Amino acid sequence: MSNNLKPETKNKLIVIVGPTAIGKTSLSIALAQHFHCDIISCDSRQFFKEMKIGTAVPNDVELASATHHFIQNKSIFEPYSVGDFEQEALQKLDELFLKNNVQIMVGGSGLYVDAVIKGFDEFPDIDSAVRNEINEKYDTLGIEYLQNKLHELDFEYYQKIANKNPQTLQNPQRMKRFIEVCIGTGNPYSSFIGKQKNNRNFTPIIIGLEADRETMYERINHRVAIMMQDGLLNEVEQLLPHKHLNALQTVGYRELFDYFEHKISLDEAIEQIKMNTRRFAKRQLTWFKRTENTTWFDYLHDRSNIIEYISRKI
Repeated sequence: MSNNLKPETKNKLIVIVGPTAIGKTSLSIALAQHFHCDIISCDSRQFFKEMKIGTAVPNDVELASATHHFIQNKSIFEPYSVGDFEQEALQKLDELFLKNNVQIMVGGSGLYVDAVIKGFDEFPDIDSAVRNEINEKYDTLGIEYLQNKLHELDFEYYQKIANKNPQTLQNPQRMKRFIEVCIGTGNPYSSFIGKQKNNRNFTPIIIGLEADRETMYERINHRVAIMMQDGLLNEVEQLLPHKHLNALQTVGYRELFDYFEHKISLDEAIEQIKMNTRRFAKRQLTWFKRTENTTWFDYLHDRSNIIEYISRKI
């Protein structure tokens, strides 16, 4: 199947988004069973087979209840980018749409959701020497080096981030990417944006799940407690020798690495996981609330009503 069809194609991709611990997995399974389709996982941490407990991978019963793709299919030792996921997910969707013109994608990774439903602009390949130099300077000088460098090399894009997504200025992986494009090509990062129209062979139907803040935070705290009971501490201990890897620079792992390195107590680490997960959920909501054409439902909303809404769209 070609990816150059018009947006009015009969293929429909039901996209379920929302903050962590809100119930996306449960809803996706209910919808997959109703529409007799598969589920594309769009959680950038659940790709990795070594990170099961700390990423809240669906349990065996959930995985057996519907066919899932892109769950624990990669290793933390493999380089895997959002661009790689975009390409692989679109290829898988092409295959799935041959069997059923309704499919489901679920996840809380906004950048990865955008990659599939909208796509990204084309960027040239960058020499690895440029990337290595930026990494070395970041390790020495910290996030301020990246911020100052982007301000210098692409003031327009720096201002856009500062005004619309200021949290991105604190994200070293994203900032490194902006700067390596600027240095590696000799042109501002912003000059590559909006050059290409990305067509898709499906129309997305985007469903957002939400709850009031107190409920959301309670669900997060409960999930962290369950993770600890299920053996998160042991999982993180096994990964301690590899803590420098990009995949492990994430909530639930960083805090326990600090515990094993005697920087904080276990109780402090657990509280930091809860706090940082709550902050992460807030950022997720901010991202998804900006996503156009998203219909929001309370996490307790009657699923039959959600199914009825989707059926009207199909």
